Amino acid sequence: MPVKNQDELNLIDKIVHISRVAKVVKGGKRFSFSAIVVVGDGNGKVGFGLGKANEVPEAIRKGIEKAKKGMISVPIMNGTIPYESLGKFGAGKVFMKPASEGTGVIAGGAVRAVIESVGIKNILTKCLGSHNPHNVVKATMEALKQLKTPEDVRKKLGKEKREITFAPPQA
Repeated sequence: MPVKNQDELNLIDKIVHISRVAKVVKGGKRFSFSAIVVVGDGNGKVGFGLGKANEVPEAIRKGIEKAKKGMISVPIMNGTIPYESLGKFGAGKVFMKPASEGTGVIAGGAVRAVIESVGIKNILTKCLGSHNPHNVVKATMEALKQLKTPEDVRKKLGKEKREITFAPPQA
């Protein structure tokens, strides 16, 4: 059995949605399953995967493997995101807004799974357009990919530290 590295031991995986898919064949229907899984370390890294198989546990395992391969890093400042972000995928849109300390995670099912896996403690979100879990998870990931740290923005603009600051929201 392969030895897992230290990072893999404390990953959080959440099952967002499991679909039963039927293929109609000559003798009747053949059922298979697809599972959307979100994997994160609770400290700024998150990924999602779609696994398909004839049994649910196998679909979930495949989804987890794909999610681990496609993990992204997200900047977290004081338990929230640095600024507002809007992610779009297909007909699904997810709007994210930083929240002050003590607000908690204000998010629906698919968005909540991604946000909790990445380790954000205070955030306001709104799902616009499609509520299909596939599109919502991908739109949420797109919104998180857009986020940059203040240092990255400063480097890109060539500004000094005191010239650009992201102010946390006031209570």
